[in-house]
Amino acid sequence: MRWRRYFQLGMTLGANGWVKGFWAKAVYQGATKGFCVPVLNCYACPAAVFSCPLGALQHFMVIRSIPYYVLGFLGSVGAFVGRLPCGLLCPFGFFQDLLHKFPSVKIPVPRTLRPLRYAVLVLLVFVIPWITSENWFSKLCPMGTLTGGLPWVTISEDIRKMITELFWIKVAILIFFTVSSVVAKRPFCQTTCPLGALFGLFNRWSLVRLRWEPSTCTHCDKCLEVCPMEIKVYEGANTGQCIRCLDCTACEAITVTTVLDPGKQAVSPGDEPAGQAA
Repeated sequence: MRWRRYFQLGMTLGANGWVKGFWAKAVYQGATKGFCVPVLNCYACPAAVFSCPLGALQHFMVIRSIPYYVLGFLGSVGAFVGRLPCGLLCPFGFFQDLLHKFPSVKIPVPRTLRPLRYAVLVLLVFVIPWITSENWFSKLCPMGTLTGGLPWVTISEDIRKMITELFWIKVAILIFFTVSSVVAKRPFCQTTCPLGALFGLFNRWSLVRLRWEPSTCTHCDKCLEVCPMEIKVYEGANTGQCIRCLDCTACEAITVTTVLDPGKQAVSPGDEPAGQAA
């Protein structure tokens, strides 16, 4: 759906609208900074006016406290729309989508790498920050490097004097995902993003979901062609891999539905009526 680019751009600009931060060389500390957005958004970006939910989760791990507000917020979003913020709102997803439009050889992301994002969620967002009292995912996050690290190094001589080997590791990670996004669809989202892993846990049970209609599906794989996450919808309409970008709903066999509509419940492979399976 072409109009989703406007949602992605709107979130990118809306969450990072304090442009004064670039020439004031300051991080915004207004009231909105106490609230998270449901996407990757670097707290340290000079223009950021909202917080990153992953940064907030790590903060509570560092101080060894239960992040009730953040988990409640993310749980509410996930229960309502699942991983939809990844497909319609996320600035780093937008960045990868744009990079993939560059002409190049295109390759699929190995499916065996998909579970890695759950390990990143558990280890770098929860366990290691709890043990080390440091925000390790934020230290390595390519979104943080793109919108926080690089701008600060550019505008502040004091920050440039503080550069260590870790900064170049961060830059290398960003370069890796930048280059790989040209040849593969959303490699960070498919293999690494812990926020996507968290939202994906809700996909099968969220209020808003996809419905696949086996009686009209011809298995033409047009859904696979347009899908940023390389999913064949007929193999699983509401798996944790789906980012709910809704591009596949251009096919008449795929529609958006809710659990409140008993006549339009999502159908999963293996549940289709007898005689209609491909």
